[in-house]
Amino acid sequence: MIIYNARIYTQDKNRNVIGNGFVRFEGGLIAEVGSGMPASVSPGDIDAGGKSLYPGFIDIHTHLGLTTGGTGIEGEDFNEESEPNSSGLHIIDGINPLDVSFEKAISAGITCVLVSPGSMNPIAGDICAVSTSGRRIDKMLLRRVGIKFSLGENPKMTYMDRDETPCTRMAIAAMIREALTKARRYMDDLRDAEDGGDMPDLDLGSEALIPLLRGELKAHFHCHRADDIFTAVRLAKEFSLPYVLIHCTDGHLIAEELAEEKAEAVVGPIMCDACKPELANITPANAAKLDAAGVRVAVCTDHSEIPIEYLPISVGVCMKHGLPFDKALDAVTITAAEIAGIADLTGSVEAGKRADLTLFEGFPFEVMSSPELTVCGGKIYTGRKV
Repeated sequence: MIIYNARIYTQDKNRNVIGNGFVRFEGGLIAEVGSGMPASVSPGDIDAGGKSLYPGFIDIHTHLGLTTGGTGIEGEDFNEESEPNSSGLHIIDGINPLDVSFEKAISAGITCVLVSPGSMNPIAGDICAVSTSGRRIDKMLLRRVGIKFSLGENPKMTYMDRDETPCTRMAIAAMIREALTKARRYMDDLRDAEDGGDMPDLDLGSEALIPLLRGELKAHFHCHRADDIFTAVRLAKEFSLPYVLIHCTDGHLIAEELAEEKAEAVVGPIMCDACKPELANITPANAAKLDAAGVRVAVCTDHSEIPIEYLPISVGVCMKHGLPFDKALDAVTITAAEIAGIADLTGSVEAGKRADLTLFEGFPFEVMSSPELTVCGGKIYTGRKV
């Protein structure tokens, strides 16, 4: 299949824009990206008519498929509140790929999302990148990418209401330290067992954290307030963890400090009010101010806090408040992919990557714009379905 006569925003390392080009894809992967007309076209190929072709958008922090609208508690599967450390949970066991929100994502040009557990537990479980196209989550899974940690108000209030630990920010951080220290010792014991030592008792929670301690996964820290953001940085440095700051609401107040740390931030939800104390300093200019200071930024909806289909509009709001277009596009394509650890799979229009593409006639981050078509893993979706 070929899409031709398109203005292509490749989002490659040089951010090349091909004024009039084509993309050929087969077997779900991009086979060729070129300038001008392809050598030949067939009746089934698509004439883009000069419209703009982008990489499929990526929402790097969602709870997509973990809650089904209109069903109440029966459809909510993103917070395991029975214990504060649920590191052994696997997110794909909770995702419902038949949730209509996956179709709404594709209708907005979103071809990949990271699905995360909720933020009620200090340690909540793993995070996976999944395609938005499919009927079976095992086939939609792209990669396990992280472990979810939460700081501040949400875990504190969850367990304070029960008169259980943790009830303070100190206890939340101590619980995370204890779990990581235990997992590090468990990892050492496994290594010793390979050299003839005794095999430790099975500990699935610690086992789930080993790839994080090895640097194979990132720690995703839910943190809004400045002090919680710095606690996330502190914990990550103590255990040499690659990390990303999720929400980072007060980031604009400490942007220079975060730039010194070479921190990465996922900003959002954008279109919400200060609905709880931690959000007192929320501003739609957060992404722009972090970017201006040198912090790498991605934008998220935090679906279902903001419905997934409003990701492009959220980016537009960030642009309205100072985020340049090139950085705004990066924030839901290649930068999002790099922060997520999936840039070898998606995030740019390059040969060898997934055929994740979206075609717009108008400006992609404007409220009246919708994709003419979206290609997700080589499968073509046309028009707005929902």
